[in-house]
Amino acid sequence: MLKRFVSYYRPYKGLFLLDLGMAVLSSILAILFPALTRHLLSVEIPAGNLRAMVVIFILMLAIYLIQTVSQYIRITWGHILGVKMETDMRNELFAHLQRLSFGYFDRTKTGHMMSRITNDLFIIAEVAHHGPEDFLISLATIVGSYVLMFIYSPPLALISLIPFPFMVFYGSYFGRKMRATFRRVRSTVADVNSNVENSLMGIREVKSFGRETFQTEKFQEVNNILKESKMQQYKVMGSYHALMGLFSNLYYFFTVVGGAILIMRGTIEYYDLITFILYVGIVLPPIDRLINFTEQLQQGMASFERFVQIMDEHPAIQDAKDARELTVKDGTIVYENVSFTYENTDTAVLSDVNMTIPGGETVAIVGESGAGKSTFASLLPRFYEPQAGRILIDGTDITEVRQSSLRKEIGFVQQNVFLFDDTIRENLRYGKVDATDEQLWAALDAANLGQFVRSLPLGLETQVGERGTLLSGGQKQRVSIARVFLKNPSILIFDEATSSLDTESEELITEAFERLSEGRTAIVIAHRLSTIRNADRILVLDQGRIVESGTHQNLLQKNGQYAKLYKNQDFM
Repeated sequence: MLKRFVSYYRPYKGLFLLDLGMAVLSSILAILFPALTRHLLSVEIPAGNLRAMVVIFILMLAIYLIQTVSQYIRITWGHILGVKMETDMRNELFAHLQRLSFGYFDRTKTGHMMSRITNDLFIIAEVAHHGPEDFLISLATIVGSYVLMFIYSPPLALISLIPFPFMVFYGSYFGRKMRATFRRVRSTVADVNSNVENSLMGIREVKSFGRETFQTEKFQEVNNILKESKMQQYKVMGSYHALMGLFSNLYYFFTVVGGAILIMRGTIEYYDLITFILYVGIVLPPIDRLINFTEQLQQGMASFERFVQIMDEHPAIQDAKDARELTVKDGTIVYENVSFTYENTDTAVLSDVNMTIPGGETVAIVGESGAGKSTFASLLPRFYEPQAGRILIDGTDITEVRQSSLRKEIGFVQQNVFLFDDTIRENLRYGKVDATDEQLWAALDAANLGQFVRSLPLGLETQVGERGTLLSGGQKQRVSIARVFLKNPSILIFDEATSSLDTESEELITEAFERLSEGRTAIVIAHRLSTIRNADRILVLDQGRIVESGTHQNLLQKNGQYAKLYKNQDFM
């Protein structure tokens, strides 16, 4: 774990060494001041050497000035080092999340991921900056001070060390307890973030069902858990800091008591006691720094462990080592003995599915809710991997080609369209990054949305709002269809895209889809009959199996499962 953490320093060795160099310089200068004071009191003042005294005063001022510059460099460039490392980790984490398979997102709360990307990485950055610096300053200052203290008076140096072993033992014991409380708090913070995100993203549902009080109570419940976790954390921290503060004060007590006795016995001089008191003043801040470092280190370790947890999560679906680019000619799709079961479930969603869709054919998939229709479509772009069987496009197993090239050839229009909180132009360019305005307007016209966008004051620069909330459901669907027009894929998947729209929007979208599907292989997941009347073939799924296949009229004449669905309108 430590080796892995240290690897993030490598690109910034220069800044790291500068920070540590300033830390060492600060420690040396701090140690020199009491030594100069002792020399002043023991030699120059008794001798009345004014010139030497002035030189010592100038050296003391120089120490303060150099320490000021050193502190500026440490604080400024040390934090910049932490920010750079934090940025690298955040980029790496975000890129890694983009590579993970759908299964990971199915079982992981968005709020937890957001907490790791923001809060956890900030804490790690603080440790990356302050950790080595604080540890080195503290170690150098304490060791250097005690070397001189033992030179001046070994008995008094030993006496002043009496509280030290108690501080080490106590710090180690409570360090473990603090680490456990920090982990609990970080986990609970992620739960709070997740709860807030769910509630705010579903605010329309909350208000439409009048569930504001329920959501508030639900939030208060998780917020109270966070409160209890933080209260426990602060109780541990309070005990830790209070007793460590007592031990720090005992340094002065033992030094003064021991020094007074040794002066009375003639073992040391008064200026030795003054020097030791100054050194105790120098040693105590590093001890405080170590206390804070211990606390911060526990948080940082807990946060870095959570970061590593995600980074060690491997995509469930990966390209084969010899994966090649997919070249689609006809667009013929074949499912051979395909079976699929979701993680942590025992019930198969698809069982031994066999089906061939000739290139250029439009096939509709119908069935009751939970029959496996959307799963059937999701396996084609390898959003999920079947446990048995294989899927081929133009005779090529899709596991043998790069995922990027496979998904480049597939256009997906979903029931719940996601639009980014940006302009219509930028949402369309998701289909083709370098699309010209002429191509954007052509795609909008083909999707039956061009006239509407031209009527807007800002046209293509119109903001769509978070998740496209400033557009109607039909308008969002047509933006998504225009986006697929720009992508120009060989295969289309139309997943229940008109199931929740009004008749007028449905007609516009159906017309746009028929235009889009010309010359392409298309799979239509259908709830409404209007989207499948003109399909070349209809497949009926029931409990994960294809039970019927044929045209609309043929299936009605068979008077089987499709006819039953048609009469009951269960899937409309």
